[in-house]
Amino acid sequence: MEITLDKHSANQASIKIKLNEADYQPKVDAKLKDFAKKSNIKGFRPGKAPISMVKNIYGTSVLVEEINGILSESLNNYLKEQTFKILGEPLPVEQSETIDWKTQKDFEFDYKIGFVENIDLNLDSKIKATKYQIKVDDKLVKETIDNLLSQYGNSTNPEVSEEGDHIYGDLKATEGEFEKTVTLDPTPITKKLAGKFIKVSKGDVVEFDAKDVKKGQWQEAFGLSDEEAAEISGPMTLTVQNINRTEAAELNQEFFDKIFGPDTVKSEEEFTTKVQETLQSNYDKESKVFTEEELKKVLTETAKVDLPEEFLKEWLILANEGKVSAEDVEKEFPMYAKQLTWSLISNKVATENDIKAEHEEVIEKTKQMVREQFAASGLGAQMEDSMDMFVDNYLKGEEGQNYMNMLTSIQNEKVLAFALDKISVKEKEISIDEFKELLEK
Repeated sequence: MEITLDKHSANQASIKIKLNEADYQPKVDAKLKDFAKKSNIKGFRPGKAPISMVKNIYGTSVLVEEINGILSESLNNYLKEQTFKILGEPLPVEQSETIDWKTQKDFEFDYKIGFVENIDLNLDSKIKATKYQIKVDDKLVKETIDNLLSQYGNSTNPEVSEEGDHIYGDLKATEGEFEKTVTLDPTPITKKLAGKFIKVSKGDVVEFDAKDVKKGQWQEAFGLSDEEAAEISGPMTLTVQNINRTEAAELNQEFFDKIFGPDTVKSEEEFTTKVQETLQSNYDKESKVFTEEELKKVLTETAKVDLPEEFLKEWLILANEGKVSAEDVEKEFPMYAKQLTWSLISNKVATENDIKAEHEEVIEKTKQMVREQFAASGLGAQMEDSMDMFVDNYLKGEEGQNYMNMLTSIQNEKVLAFALDKISVKEKEISIDEFKELLEK
């Protein structure tokens, strides 16, 4: 057997494997002898058929099977010995000449591979990143409490509308065929236009012009789709069918218990503090995730990993066995490339610094995830006795892939924490509005 490697570029190469008869024939002969012992061929007692007949019947299929096995094992072993990191899987190159399995003795097979030679990343103070901290201010706390009071308040249908009421009715174009029943939330629209919907009653017809509705307000205030909003123009009417008003709940013990559970807080001051703490905890998680994603960008840009893009695109199409098209791969490849690059960097840092995710950590992180999911549904306390069952079922799900995903997630967290400790980090406190602006970039 002869295996040769020919590098075409910094990240792609071809591998040629040459086999002669001595490489495969002993295995083929052994397999045919085993077939002869077990075969049940008409006209002969079981296991007594001549080897020549067995070879005539099974010879080609056994030859193909054994050569494929040799190729797979040899190629895998050869790639393990290389210093570069293989990406995807080797792609067989179609033979220019048809193989004659009946008479051919020597065989030659070609494969294409994609790889990365090395990942150059030194975690030191030359690398700069920002660690964001979202500040929960009094304004945000007040807005949250007001929303909760509204959400848990009583709904009524008054005869005459006031500022802030939602108007349910038939929206219609004066010229044209557009007509749809909508619920108008006047909050997003201009004060001037919103004023037209104050002091109206059931049956009233409110007239306005489509140009008075700014970009995005058809969707946000009237609940229309982008397509519906695009076709609206000129004079409009909204015929009022009903008026919906939510009366704010009272800040009392019943309200406190609905939000945080019985007797968790017992005064307005405690309630406000609890809301602030809850908001801060939630935004701490969001800012942590955002900081980590930004750090990934910094590290991937610093490492400058050169991926074999054309090879990977071809491999993705073949690996998905017709489930995705070339157009699909082209569209999704930038995201795939980012994820692959980060995975390579994370594994390199983890290997070089002995960073590992332990089984106990996987169990604990899964428990935390399950608790958060059940807490959101209000069933947190009831499921603790069955926690081990929930965790075990989840980690065994998707044929064990959930366990591997959790393992990878923990390793990534450890790698990012390690990186933050090594590089130059500037801490920056931002408001929730500034945070939203960062997310939109």
